[in-house]
Amino acid sequence: MQHLEGLIRKAVQDYEMIAPGDRICVGVSGGKDSVALTVGLARVRRYLGIPFELHAVTLDPQFGGQPTDYSSLQTLFAELDVPYTLRRCDIGKVVFELRQESNPCALCAKMRRGLLHNVALELGCNKVALGHHLDDAIETFYMNLWREGRLGCFSPVTYLSRKKLTMIRPLLLATEAEVSRAVRLAGLPVVKSRCPADGVTVRQETKEFVSGMVRQDPAFRQKMLGALQGADLDGWKPLHTGRVRSSGKEKGNGTEF
Repeated sequence: MQHLEGLIRKAVQDYEMIAPGDRICVGVSGGKDSVALTVGLARVRRYLGIPFELHAVTLDPQFGGQPTDYSSLQTLFAELDVPYTLRRCDIGKVVFELRQESNPCALCAKMRRGLLHNVALELGCNKVALGHHLDDAIETFYMNLWREGRLGCFSPVTYLSRKKLTMIRPLLLATEAEVSRAVRLAGLPVVKSRCPADGVTVRQETKEFVSGMVRQDPAFRQKMLGALQGADLDGWKPLHTGRVRSSGKEKGNGTEF
């Protein structure tokens, strides 16, 4: 977990993600990425030198009409002194029963994003932290290229003028394998997704492509990071110059999800 904390701290400093007095809403799905992000930020705030508040928020889509048990997360966040809000909703019913979307992920993501923004504002937060890591960024780049014919990725920091909220992604320098390793070694609780489309999406196909590239070239992810930063694609160029992150731990194919 210490290694992951270092990557979070570097991302926060390189992109000036956090300022004194920020109240940050962390979107927690229950998966390894969002749990690791919450724990990492809670620990980093002890020595970052920037006073800020955290508030973890889970939106339960209630897939199949059944609520999910997040009590393990509630216990964990209480130990870390991180307030936790669980909001149950009918997104699962809308997406899979009422709308029966052929591309359910797009609608589900849009609805969850909108609800998360609203809850963050209700809690008085000015920033929302999301658990996207380097693998997510690389996959997003290729999905945009293949499906839309454009060069693009999500940004490390995004300001939503309409909502007056800033999105930050403190895990973006960490690979999925590094996140998985940290969660496993720290024994952190993870709530498995009950989404009917889990593992059969276009993103899963892209994930498998990236894993194949890493098998051919173990430095593939770091080369992609260098390309995103060098081209300053969608704000990826660090605001502060310094040594580009290199962990030397590029083991595994990062496909665990």
